Amino acid sequence: MNVPVGGETDEIAPPPAHGGFERRNVLGTRRHLRAIRVLLNGLLLLALLYTVTLCKALLIPLVLAAFIGLALNPIVAGVARHGLPRWLGASVLMLALIGGIGTGIGLLTPPALEWFHDAPTTIRSFVPKLEHFTQPLEAANRATQTLVNGHPVRARPEPVDVAVSAWDVMSTAPKVLAAVLTVVLLVFFFLVYGELLLRRLVEITPGFNHKRQAVSVVRGIQQEVSRYILTTLLINFSLGMVTTALLWQLRMPDPLLWGAVAMFANFIPYVGAIVTTTVLLLVGLAHFDDLTHALLPALCFAGLTAFEGNLVTPLILGRRMRLSPIAILVWLLVWGWLWGIPGALLAVPMLTSVKLIAEHVRGWEWFGHMVQR
Repeated sequence: MNVPVGGETDEIAPPPAHGGFERRNVLGTRRHLRAIRVLLNGLLLLALLYTVTLCKALLIPLVLAAFIGLALNPIVAGVARHGLPRWLGASVLMLALIGGIGTGIGLLTPPALEWFHDAPTTIRSFVPKLEHFTQPLEAANRATQTLVNGHPVRARPEPVDVAVSAWDVMSTAPKVLAAVLTVVLLVFFFLVYGELLLRRLVEITPGFNHKRQAVSVVRGIQQEVSRYILTTLLINFSLGMVTTALLWQLRMPDPLLWGAVAMFANFIPYVGAIVTTTVLLLVGLAHFDDLTHALLPALCFAGLTAFEGNLVTPLILGRRMRLSPIAILVWLLVWGWLWGIPGALLAVPMLTSVKLIAEHVRGWEWFGHMVQR
């Protein structure tokens, strides 16, 4: 025990009160860094959206070819397991695919062009059939105008002109042919050299455990995405065939054309079914004089697509592949805004693929959980 000398007491100086100030500085710095990180992530997202929009002529064929290659890869892999080289299986498959698509285009082009060129005549013949629907509305409109202006104002409808020049076709054809050729070549090389790319990925991965994990992740993603895309293609093709048979039974004109429209539109959930139902309703009203017969094709297709969307597809794909309707609509809006109709058609396959990939990548499981139904 220390006793102060001479009766004087030594005052013990308190420790400097800098701890709280330093702690506040550290917390403030962390908040600033977090805000800067969020800002940089937002700028990166905007830059990616701008790049995706700017390079859509390059990215759309690449994404489409990747999906087709993933869908057809199990067929080529099955052929390769029986001793045939991959290039031979891919060549035969591509020739069959090109032949089938070419036959379908040859069958669908004449009726599509006929409907397109006859659109003004069809519209003019379609308008009088709606008079018994529009007469009450016109009467109410005339009564309102009489009360406001003192006399009714009759608006004369102007004819609708639809014309396509030869220059439009000639200027668009090279771009379409170049895009088709690009997709065909990319699909072929994906099918032939896809396994080689996987081996190169494994070779550059350091460590045996990382190599095994890389193989497992890539194989799982490849199998699940391939299964989803191939199953979706088969479901939509079956829907198109059933729609064609149904419309043929109902004596609709060009049932194969509207079946193809239903098949491709079904890649866009909700919106595609609404658009196809509306088209069938308009075609039915323009072709049939009987109102019941005119409404029947659209009503039957609405029931068919409701059965497919709520029972068949969830039963085949399973709950793990189901997506939230909000996520689907937001994804459709984003990619439809960025890429137009091709973006809307590819949006849901891209969302499902990103969800499956996120479930296998550490740190991204939250995305798969957010978009899952």
